[in-house]
Amino acid sequence: MSDLVAELGLAQSTISEHVACLRDCALVEGRTQGRQVFYSLAQPELMDLLESAETLLHATGYQVDLCGTYGSDARATE
Repeated sequence: MSDLVAELGLAQSTISEHVACLRDCALVEGRTQGRQVFYSLAQPELMDLLESAETLLHATGYQVDLCGTYGSDARATE
């Protein structure tokens, strides 16, 4: 989990909540090794979905970010 905290710059409690949700929805599974838990995708097919989403965001993300309804400025005023 500490890798995700460092990479995403979010609080550990926030990461824990999101990972718990993904685990409860059977999207990820954890493997305990000592005091650490290593998470992986529960279904390899999810990688295809994530790669497609990443491609779409790369192609349109800047426009979405500039959008007055859904962009970062709109989220900041919520």
